[in-house]
Amino acid sequence: MVGENRMKRATEQFNSDQRKQVEVCVQEAEAKTSCEIVPVVAGSSGRYDRPEDVVGLWMATLTAATVWLLSPRQLDDSGNWGGSSIAIGLLTMVVSVVAGFVVGAIAGSKVGALRRLFTPRAQQFQEVSARAREVFFDKRVHHTSGSTGLLIYVSLFEQMAVVLGDQAVVEKLGQGTIDQLCEKLTSELKSADITTALSQVITEAGTKLSDVLPREEGDINEIADTLILID
Repeated sequence: MVGENRMKRATEQFNSDQRKQVEVCVQEAEAKTSCEIVPVVAGSSGRYDRPEDVVGLWMATLTAATVWLLSPRQLDDSGNWGGSSIAIGLLTMVVSVVAGFVVGAIAGSKVGALRRLFTPRAQQFQEVSARAREVFFDKRVHHTSGSTGLLIYVSLFEQMAVVLGDQAVVEKLGQGTIDQLCEKLTSELKSADITTALSQVITEAGTKLSDVLPREEGDINEIADTLILID
């Protein structure tokens, strides 16, 4: 399961044995198909500044209300509010509001649950999809000689997955099957650990691809069989 209260780096999710498990699954899957399967796990796909501001404003507002309710108010002998008391009260209010905003902004940037709460799912999906496409090109998944690359991308913060196939994969396997692999991965991430979820989907992808893109004699491994982690 990938849900975490604090922001977690991708490299913290896998020990050496878990990385090896995923990489062995890639090797076994590619032994049956000419497809190049590339698993990638990212800590987050977007910057998401909005939660910091929203949580900061909420904390500043709550702090201001608390200070106002708890601050003593005294009248001077003439029945007016004392000038020094007002000045001290205003200073206390300003300092408290600023401190509340800073604490809230830090919480909004560090606590994963708060960032997800105040970031629309539609925005998260857009960021994950865009980042997956970038990785698809940056890691040269699109650059195989037979256009047989398959990217399996997981973004931890958003708890979302994207599966992208190059031209030959889409033509032979079909976009519907690729979408089914993505749906299964997303579902597995909610109930199983990420190593198991990735391994199962990679194995299933290899089985499906072996029927439509079987491994040919003399097939060259064009992309290293490694789990790519992006913090």
